[in-house]
Amino acid sequence: MSADTPSRKNLGRGLGRGLSALMGETAIEQPIDPAAPRSAGVRSMSVGHIEPNPGQPRRHFDDAALDELAASIAARGLIQPIVVRPSPYSSAYQIVAGERRWRAAQRAQLHEVPVIVRELSDADTLELAIVENVQRQDLNAIEEAEAYQKLIGDFGHTQDAIGKLVSKSRSHIANLLRLLELPKGVRDMVADARLSMGHARALITAADPLALARQVVDGDLSVRETEKLARAGKTGTKPARPNAVSGPTDTDVAALERQLGDILGLKVRIVHGEKGGEISVAYSTLDQLDLVCQRLSGEPI
Repeated sequence: MSADTPSRKNLGRGLGRGLSALMGETAIEQPIDPAAPRSAGVRSMSVGHIEPNPGQPRRHFDDAALDELAASIAARGLIQPIVVRPSPYSSAYQIVAGERRWRAAQRAQLHEVPVIVRELSDADTLELAIVENVQRQDLNAIEEAEAYQKLIGDFGHTQDAIGKLVSKSRSHIANLLRLLELPKGVRDMVADARLSMGHARALITAADPLALARQVVDGDLSVRETEKLARAGKTGTKPARPNAVSGPTDTDVAALERQLGDILGLKVRIVHGEKGGEISVAYSTLDQLDLVCQRLSGEPI
């Protein structure tokens, strides 16, 4: 591995500090020098000389969001460089991180964009793409699961190794991978946000996941209602809404723990009593703690 290639150890450790940490602390404020060596700092590159990565984990790009970003880029320019590598398939450069910015730059009719060029293997390229998208929460649950499955199937990663890479628990990785067992129709509903990850997890145990998924979407059922129907093994009757006056049951608390755990990627425990309760989040690294703090404070991740 070259000196410019970030190690997997550094990839996992750098998650909470942003993409600049993953890229070897390259400062984006450096002046753009087209004549600079391709491994040095930021340089300018024609958008036509850049191509998307066919292994990019993100498959869905919202047109309205791209238009908003394009308008911003047209007004202020592209502030954050796109990370690329020499393409193994052509003479162009392949995007490692920043395809959304590249697409928006084209809509803004930019002819050149700032880039950082890195010599990266296929495995490192996928790792960095996953890390950036997870940081920005740009992947839906199915895209994230498929990306993790590719790391396992193509590059021999373990669930533990992936958890360390993205600073999430092994159970979170395992739960995401289980979503790939669902029928394609259900996975499509998760991918286009008609179903949440919590709904999808409940549907895994259903006798007919697709039929129940359609009922959940049509009836706008909650995750807890979906879990009750899945356990009951029926799809014909919508369960009664929980009584807002009564306190949560053990099943309700467990469902909330799972939902919060899915959001944070960490183990969450809720203790509820007559006079209130407490929520605890278990973390194993400082990066995980940093990630939780950023989400609770609303800071960009």
